[in-house]
Amino acid sequence: MTDSKGPLHGTRVIDLGRHQAGPRSAQVLARLGAEVIKIERIGGEETRYHAPWVRKQSAYWVQYNSGKKSVSMDLRKEEAKTALRRLIKVSDVLVQNFRPGTIEEMGFGYDVLKTLNPRIIMVNVSAYGQFGPYRDQIGYDPIGQTMSGIAMVTGEEGMPPIRAGVPIIDRTTALHSAIGTLAALHERNISGHGQSIDVCLADSGYSLTEIPITAYHGAGTSPQRGISDSAPSGMYPCKDGWVLIAAGDQHHWHRVCAALGKPEWQSDPRFTTRRERSKHAEAVNEAMRELMATMTMKDAIAHFTRHDVVAAPVNTIPQAAQDPHPWERRALVEVPDFLAGTIAVSGDFWHFSRTPAVVGSTPKVGEHNEEILGGLLGYSQDEIAKLYANGVISNSHHYDTLSG
Repeated sequence: MTDSKGPLHGTRVIDLGRHQAGPRSAQVLARLGAEVIKIERIGGEETRYHAPWVRKQSAYWVQYNSGKKSVSMDLRKEEAKTALRRLIKVSDVLVQNFRPGTIEEMGFGYDVLKTLNPRIIMVNVSAYGQFGPYRDQIGYDPIGQTMSGIAMVTGEEGMPPIRAGVPIIDRTTALHSAIGTLAALHERNISGHGQSIDVCLADSGYSLTEIPITAYHGAGTSPQRGISDSAPSGMYPCKDGWVLIAAGDQHHWHRVCAALGKPEWQSDPRFTTRRERSKHAEAVNEAMRELMATMTMKDAIAHFTRHDVVAAPVNTIPQAAQDPHPWERRALVEVPDFLAGTIAVSGDFWHFSRTPAVVGSTPKVGEHNEEILGGLLGYSQDEIAKLYANGVISNSHHYDTLSG
């Protein structure tokens, strides 16, 4: 039997997030079935108008905010703050990623939230954390890649620092936020009390360089860029592209020898251990390059797969988009969209057997103003009309200025 509701059905989340890490955390909760109410500024959150475009819809915006409800209000006005206080009283989670100290200045720090609703879970996302030596500095995804050392272990020796081409720190931070939220919800079932959570981009960066930092901290060893502790392990050029081979473990070596047509290498003292292979990696890599240069990507993957060696394509974005995997697995899902007609968004990464992930469309600016204020909070039609008239809430937008 399959339930049509996600596992977090009945959980209400207030999303005050902007840009990536905060909104993505709330989006994960939405995929898990929570009702996520996006409180965005008048005219809509700024990333609604960020490129790249899909028929005037922002591909940036939809990935972080699809499946949410939108309430557009001016939180500088007291009437909006009053509405938010009422919403806090009937919600389970509040996510925010303003600069540390800002949410307190707005009057919605955790000390205030827990008096309004002792069961509320507050998720604070920032660049460097709510405490620590760099608390007051601002930052985006790249700071997590640079200060933790990621940019200096990526690439080959002699290259300048290299950052990832996708927001790995924002995504990791969003997952840390979502995991922490789930744990706090579970603990609340036991204690009856909410709590606050503090996650940051810098911490996420360090979570990705934990092995080399531990090695340096404990033994003074520093990794060399582009150097694997065993071969073959890397990306090799073929006739029509590149293929990843990952076969550094000891039990892979006899398979590699068979795939290379060099069974004698199994007993060659240069290659009998991982340490020795790392010393003579160039000989292994040269044999790999010679073989791969005679093959297409498809043939190389098939050849090494037959020998039970890990092989995968190094896809371009067009190739990745055309691969059947994300569509069959529903990691990417096409949903209706009010601007683009349809658009692809991130989808189901869990595949629950009974409570499936919920993949929704992106809301218009202020699309759910009346539903939330009237249906949930009990505002009358006259009260809502007054809020519109006074500029406290709005459903106006700036899409007519886009050229995407």
